[in-house]
Amino acid sequence: MAYTRMNVAKADGVGGIELDQPDEYNRMPPAFWEEFPRAVKALDAGGDVRALVISSTGKHFSAGMDLAVFTADAGRATAGADRGRRGEAAQRRIGAFQDAFTALAAARMPVLAAVQGGCIGGGVDLIAACDMRYCTEDAFFCIQEVNIGMAADVGTLQRLPHLMSDGLMRELAYTGRRMHADEALRVGLVNAVYPTREAMLEAVRGIAREIAAKSPLALASTKHLLDYTREHGVAQSLAYQRVWMGAVDQGGDMAKYFAARANGETPRYDDLAPLP
Repeated sequence: MAYTRMNVAKADGVGGIELDQPDEYNRMPPAFWEEFPRAVKALDAGGDVRALVISSTGKHFSAGMDLAVFTADAGRATAGADRGRRGEAAQRRIGAFQDAFTALAAARMPVLAAVQGGCIGGGVDLIAACDMRYCTEDAFFCIQEVNIGMAADVGTLQRLPHLMSDGLMRELAYTGRRMHADEALRVGLVNAVYPTREAMLEAVRGIAREIAAKSPLALASTKHLLDYTREHGVAQSLAYQRVWMGAVDQGGDMAKYFAARANGETPRYDDLAPLP
C-alpha cells in the first residue's frame, strides 16, 4: 500500500508507523486521516505484528490537525444544506477522525508512542490512544484546541483522564499550556525520557522487540482485558475475565513455554490468525 504522509514497515514481529512530513511538522491534513487508520488496520490484520511503534521524523512529533483544510472541505461538502443536515454531516466527520485513533486502541497488539519535540492538538489525541508513551528531553505536550476556541474532540478529553490526575488533565485542557517532558514523566503520561530521538527510538524498539517475543495471544488478551477493566468496575471485569479466559484457550502457548524452558530454549509462538 502507498502512503504519502508516513512510512510503514514491519520486521520480526514489530511494526512501525513513522510520520514523515518533517517540513510541515507532521501536521494532519485529510490524507493523514485516510492513511493512518488504514496503516494501523493493515498491520493488525496480518496477525504477524505483535507490537507497534508510532514515531515521527524532524523537529516535532506532530503539529496536529490541519484545521484550515478541514474547514474548507467541510464547507464544500455541506454547501446549501440546512442546519440539521450540516450538523449530521459534522458529527459523522468528527466520528471518522475519532475512529482513526480508536484503531490504535482496537488493535490486537500493544502500541508504543515515541515523541520528540512538540506533540500538539491531534498529536495528543494520537498518543492518548496508545498503550505506552516515551519522549525526548525536548518534548512538550499541548491540548491546543482550547487556544483556538474549541474543545478537543478526537479523544484527548476521553482518554487523558485515565492517564493522569483529573485535576491536572483539566488544567491542561482549560489553559492550553505546554507540559514539558519532566512534568510528563513525573505525572505518568510518559514511561521514560531520553536525551535524543535516536536514543529514544533504540530503547522503544528494544521494548517492542521484548514484547514481540511473548505469546501474541497472551498479549492480545491482556490488552483487551486491561481496556475492558478501565471502562467497567472490578467485579464486572473479573466476571468478564472468567468468560474471556474460558473462551480464549491459551493452554497451547503455555505448553510451548514450559516445553521450551525444559529444553533450555526460547519459546516460539504462532502468529495470531489474520483478520478477514
